[in-house]
Amino acid sequence: MPVWAPEIDPAHPLECTQAKRYVLQRLSYVSIRPDDQGLGDVSDPMAAYLFHTHEAAQRAAGELNRLGGDGFDVVKVEGPVALC
Repeated sequence: MPVWAPEIDPAHPLECTQAKRYVLQRLSYVSIRPDDQGLGDVSDPMAAYLFHTHEAAQRAAGELNRLGGDGFDVVKVEGPVALC
């Protein structure tokens, strides 16, 4: 049985084949500020930085928490999400 699946194809990681999206949340949702690439807070999850996989969001939250963050959690975005 092959373990390859199109949605996790390492040759095409940015082709957005799954509709599931995840965001980081502390008191509000986390975005990336365009002016200085720092972390910002937004109230709408659709304005937050969207991760394509749960594992990537978990890695980011774990690293931010390790660096002394404010208790970042991973939240699955429900509802219609545009594919990239």
